[in-house]
Amino acid sequence: MLGWILGATATTAAFSAGYQSMAPTGQWYGRTFTGLPSGSKKIALTYDDGPNDPHTLHLLDVLARHGVKATFFLIGRYVQRRPDIARAVVDAGHVVGNHTFTHPLLIFQSATQINKELQDCRRALSDAVGEHSNLFRPPFGGRRPAVLRIARQLGLQPIMWNLTGYDWSAPPAEKIERRAARKIRGGDVLLLHDGGHVAFGADRSQTVLATDRLIARYQAEGYEFVTIPEMLQASGST
Repeated sequence: MLGWILGATATTAAFSAGYQSMAPTGQWYGRTFTGLPSGSKKIALTYDDGPNDPHTLHLLDVLARHGVKATFFLIGRYVQRRPDIARAVVDAGHVVGNHTFTHPLLIFQSATQINKELQDCRRALSDAVGEHSNLFRPPFGGRRPAVLRIARQLGLQPIMWNLTGYDWSAPPAEKIERRAARKIRGGDVLLLHDGGHVAFGADRSQTVLATDRLIARYQAEGYEFVTIPEMLQASGST
């Protein structure tokens, strides 16, 4: 009986540890920013896996039409491929952050490889856009203590999210909007995607359309869309 209890306890602990390494709001392995207290009238739109042609550019058009600034976590190898799109993001007044160079699951990478992924992405961003934010988002949300420690040693601030539109499989815009709206309470960091980590050129047309609808909906309800640095300032975390 004791052996069964010990085995079940170990299994539960292993499951919890694995869950915390991927859960966007989990804090076991170190503090990360996931948003403001519920009820704030601020929402931060964040986009992963760009830059991407043509959907990042279409997204910039939508954001400009609504007067909204967002935060883009860019993959370094895509930045090298299309530095012009990365510059267009910055020139439009948006914030860009580090999403590694090749988008690996960092919990399975060595310390040397983690450092290289972050440094190579930083270099690609600097070459393309010059000075940029110190924000970092781990691919898939995967992190362990070493990931966060190395990021902070490099002066990077880990940014997660507290809700998502589950748009990585390119569902219809109506579904993306519905999934996001179901959990929006204010103070949220919303994860969406303007690109795809598997290959350049992912179809994100439905995310662009969902973004248009979400902004119109929540601006009409009095919400303000802000960048992550603006949200960090509001939280006192800067």
